[in-house]
Amino acid sequence: MASPDEIDNTSEVPSPPKNTYKDPDDGRQRFLLELEFIQCLANPTYIHYLAQNRYFEDEAFIGYLKYLQYWQRPEYIKFIMYPHCLYFLELLQNPNFRSAMAHPANKELAHRQQFYYWKNYRNNRLKHILPRPLPEPTVPQPPAPPSASLPPAPSATTALSPALSPMQYNNMLSKNESRSMGAAGIDRRKRKYVLLSSS
Repeated sequence: MASPDEIDNTSEVPSPPKNTYKDPDDGRQRFLLELEFIQCLANPTYIHYLAQNRYFEDEAFIGYLKYLQYWQRPEYIKFIMYPHCLYFLELLQNPNFRSAMAHPANKELAHRQQFYYWKNYRNNRLKHILPRPLPEPTVPQPPAPPSASLPPAPSATTALSPALSPMQYNNMLSKNESRSMGAAGIDRRKRKYVLLSSS
């Protein structure tokens, strides 16, 4: 049995060391290294490399992957440029996925799925965000009796039609008119000015 003097010595709280480690850049270097590593996880080829070199068999490395899950918090996620890395980090918590990524066929499958996601992301997102509204049934309104004191209102098509562009003026000419202008000896470059002055 221990003497009372030994019990008193063990109950004392050890004093903290006088020379504690102070990070010279306040953790900036560690932050950047972890950010770079976690963004490398967005690459299925890199995950395949880690699996081939048996990093996923090391318990310390598995613990490091669990530790890196803090990057999913909003205050850290804003620094991530490749969001697929968080998805792969979540998948790497599963031992079946870690062992499956050692096979080249699974690496290619993950890479192909990632490519198709990037390729169709915008179109798929727009389909879900902006669904097309159903066409509304139009009910014909009965014509209003004309009022004798008011002049007839202009039709909506003439009021809203935009002015014709110069290209549309050229299309209004018949083919015969443009041929006859060429036969009359008018230079093609000057044809536009002749048409505008004649109208």
